[in-house]
Amino acid sequence: MAADDEAAELLTAAPDPGVLAAMVTRRVAGEPLAWITGTTEFCGLTVGVHPGVYVPRWQSEALARTAADLLPARGTAIDLCTGAGAVALVLQTTRPGARVVATESDPVAAACARSNGVVVYEGDLDGPLPGDLAGKVDVLCAVAPYVPADALHLLPRDVVAHEPRAALDGGVHGMEVLIRAIGCSTRWVAPGGWLLLEAGGGQFPEVVTLFSRAGYGSVRVLEDGDGDPRAVCGRLGPGGGPVAAPA
Repeated sequence: MAADDEAAELLTAAPDPGVLAAMVTRRVAGEPLAWITGTTEFCGLTVGVHPGVYVPRWQSEALARTAADLLPARGTAIDLCTGAGAVALVLQTTRPGARVVATESDPVAAACARSNGVVVYEGDLDGPLPGDLAGKVDVLCAVAPYVPADALHLLPRDVVAHEPRAALDGGVHGMEVLIRAIGCSTRWVAPGGWLLLEAGGGQFPEVVTLFSRAGYGSVRVLEDGDGDPRAVCGRLGPGGGPVAAPA
């Protein structure tokens, strides 16, 4: 975000000059703007972001919009690793008649998502989900950690210094959580349902292969607003086999 835009946000959020000065000091120290103002914009929605919670990135909007487009009007969706709940909020705003739930392992992030109106089950990945959702989910998505552990130091200094490592660290090669998410997804996704996972760097060939091996067809890579690969999307076939994309 440009400095002028950040300054405008701080001016809007500050009730008086004293608070503004304190906000500027926090921002100069590298604290995320969304923690200071309390909100960020995502897919045209205002999302509350509590201090200590991973800030939703605009690059994830491609996944959120595609997931919302694929979700039937009265369908069911799960957003794993929801963080502040931005993707889940897009889903339930776009499809108000659908059932949308999320999971989150960090209690601070889970409370933040709930404050945004998201139904959150607290725990690791799919662990806390209610059993009645098994095999009935139309869309399962996640912006899960996927930065390789040995590459975290390459992220912007402010991100490394302030944002929660658990929301970034994907373990060895950055694939640990993605592999688990693909593996558990077939318990929840209904035949003909969709899985969407954000990924990065050189991970896309491996993620696409893992989708196919898990029984997903119509696998494609989604691009963000800059035209960069950002997520993988696939459709589960009957009995776990791939199916063709809808016309």
